[in-house]
Amino acid sequence: MKHIRSIITLGCLAAIAATAGAQGYRSGTGITDIMRAGPRLGPPAARPSTAPSAAPVQRSAEFIVALVNSEPITNTDVQTRVSRLIKENPDAERVPRGELTRLVLERLITERAQLQLAKENGIKVDEVAIDQAEQTVARQNEISLVELRRRVAAEGIAQQDFRNDLRDQLLLTRLRDREVESKVKISDAEADEYLRDQRNTSVKNAALENLNLAQVLVAVPENATDAQVAAAQKKAQDLAQRARSGEDFAKLVRENSDSPDRANGGAIGMRSADRYPPLFVEATQSTAVNGIAGPVRSSAGFHVLKVLAKAQIGSGDATVTQTQVRHILLLNDPKRTTAQAVAQLAEFKRRVQAGTADFAGLARDNSQDGSAKDGGDLGWSRPGQFVPEFEEAMDRLSPGQISDPVVSRFGVHLIQVVGRRDSKLSQSEQREAARAALREQRVDEAFTTWVQEVRARAYVEYRDPPQS
Repeated sequence: MKHIRSIITLGCLAAIAATAGAQGYRSGTGITDIMRAGPRLGPPAARPSTAPSAAPVQRSAEFIVALVNSEPITNTDVQTRVSRLIKENPDAERVPRGELTRLVLERLITERAQLQLAKENGIKVDEVAIDQAEQTVARQNEISLVELRRRVAAEGIAQQDFRNDLRDQLLLTRLRDREVESKVKISDAEADEYLRDQRNTSVKNAALENLNLAQVLVAVPENATDAQVAAAQKKAQDLAQRARSGEDFAKLVRENSDSPDRANGGAIGMRSADRYPPLFVEATQSTAVNGIAGPVRSSAGFHVLKVLAKAQIGSGDATVTQTQVRHILLLNDPKRTTAQAVAQLAEFKRRVQAGTADFAGLARDNSQDGSAKDGGDLGWSRPGQFVPEFEEAMDRLSPGQISDPVVSRFGVHLIQVVGRRDSKLSQSEQREAARAALREQRVDEAFTTWVQEVRARAYVEYRDPPQS
């Protein structure tokens, strides 16, 4: 069976950390940073416990191992996290168990201190946002919500515990945005210097490389037998060979792919490399334009990839897939619950689809965003311009289609895609791409420092060490 790692590591944390953004619903950094730029797990920096030392005694498995500002962390908390870590990353077993347990305890202490800070700052995540996060996890793993819940249960994780994990990650990401991301600014001069450095060096920054890939996905069912896996692999290998022999890739996609993007020939769109799965980037790193890579294996199955285009930001031929989009935004309001906003926007969608209302007119009359006067029009956007939950919904739409209501930390959006095009990046757009890449570096650095400061301010009392 595929471990829950395929859900949490590859889909869940990426999807649920989808509330980053410097301002408005725009985003300046990737959605997995909250985990990638986690705290340094070093020696404890807390005040020593005042409890007298004593020889260890035999006791039950459940006991308090540490207090964080008077909030307990139990032995079960630690051992559950250790077990999940080992399932998600078998290499963790190479670390001595005592050292691994200590590192996990320190991570839990750091997270607990941040969650307490989020609560003190009045940051909240409602059930509707968690519902949406759960649906996004399932969608990104190309499984149904029912199947997601079945896999979670099969890993021994209670449904409510899984939803609590989603809530905590959303809280941590919103706290990071408030305390760190919104305070990191990159000037035009810094962005221009960054672009010049990229032009003048032979070592290019992957964050500034744009890729357009297309894929054929041969899905592997959950609990597949060895024979089913072998059959799927052989089918993918045959498709890769046919593609390399010159068969029309888009036709192969339409006739064989199990991916939702098969309708447009499997093309994912021109976007920066860091917005693709690392597996895809690694597989196509040395593949020329129009070349075929794979098949490569993921939790979803076997992927055959075609490189449609490559371009380095800062070069004259840098292009990107742009989307013209408009939306209606209902802000978070004490007088209107998120569920009520979702219901109102769902009614707007029904009216537009029935032909009894116009999207732009509804936006002008109801949207609580500056774009309302323009009928909700946000213009032509490049990948990475919006916060991930907005962009994830937008990317699934064809021109003319309208999303279901999308919850973000700013409120609830109804999104309509007007058009798409591949366009060369202007100098100002290349500057914005450079600004985003440089800003991401700075945010990582600032986040690490901030996490250490939050940890140092917390009062931590260590009790008896964890026991497996």
